[in-house]
Amino acid sequence: MERVFEEGTTIDRFLLDTAADFPESTGQFVNLMQSIVLAGKMISARVNRAGLSGLLGGTGEVNVQGEFVQLLDEYANNTFKRALEHGGHTCMIVSEEDEAPTLVPERFHSGRYVVTVDPLDGSSNIDVNVTIGTIFGIFARKTPEGTAATLEDALRPGSDLIAAGYIVYGSGTLLVLATDHGVHGFSLDPSVGEFFLSHNAIRVPERSTTYSINEAYREQFGEGTRAYLDRLKDPARKYGSRYIGTLVADFHRNLLKGGVFLYPGTAKSPGGKLRLLYEAFPCAYIVEKAGGAATNGKTRILDIVPKELHDRVPLVIGGKAEVEEATALMSPFPY
Repeated sequence: MERVFEEGTTIDRFLLDTAADFPESTGQFVNLMQSIVLAGKMISARVNRAGLSGLLGGTGEVNVQGEFVQLLDEYANNTFKRALEHGGHTCMIVSEEDEAPTLVPERFHSGRYVVTVDPLDGSSNIDVNVTIGTIFGIFARKTPEGTAATLEDALRPGSDLIAAGYIVYGSGTLLVLATDHGVHGFSLDPSVGEFFLSHNAIRVPERSTTYSINEAYREQFGEGTRAYLDRLKDPARKYGSRYIGTLVADFHRNLLKGGVFLYPGTAKSPGGKLRLLYEAFPCAYIVEKAGGAATNGKTRILDIVPKELHDRVPLVIGGKAEVEEATALMSPFPY
């Protein structure tokens, strides 16, 4: 049930007010979100002074995705795991940075929720002061609370998500949260260290005149993707290209202003490159709650069932009419 809240409401007040709509609520979800908020504040502070605190550059290691690990990647990953594992609300943290899931230690209560997280999306942009962010999704576990979580709790369709969100660290820090109450954005006021409601009941425009894609790979795109791009370039349609190169930043702009983001399969990577659990699922959940759509070029993203924690997927996401148009052209082709 989507609700409209008073602008300037703190995120704590928002969480408590929405929890009151669920008589069966135990407070675990509110506590979980407070832990995510705390981690976001800590990462925001480090991002804003990364050069001064010696957190620019790489660690020299390569993560499970085959990417060079940045110092801020490592800090963000550890910060989220520390914030989530001891509160009694989480049973498992599945991070893009780690090969295996992190189970809540036995000394803490194994709680109700599984959190999937890309701790710092846009690693390649860290050292050049371009917007980066955190993306997260939340599942209610299948196995009994208080027992050790299993992969069954995480390897499930995105339609099982109960909430998702992201935090962008740019000119300001903004947390966007999607639940059954809609999609709302909260801006961090660093002078008081609090997130306040600034974007109420976000709805993505069904159509716009913006598309986001890395066209350097055009010759590797499938025939359907190239046909869709050619259609967008028709001068009569007046589309313009906007591409930052950080998924969370491109997605955030299109969520607020409208547009379609494409990261399709290519001849080299027909299965796509974005991570299903940490990137595609949360963004798809958010955009659907805001009235948009997300597919892999053929199938609704939230209907896909992951086989492994680090599954990858093509992604077409944005305004509903634009995603449907793209999918109609892309679906007959292999990638």
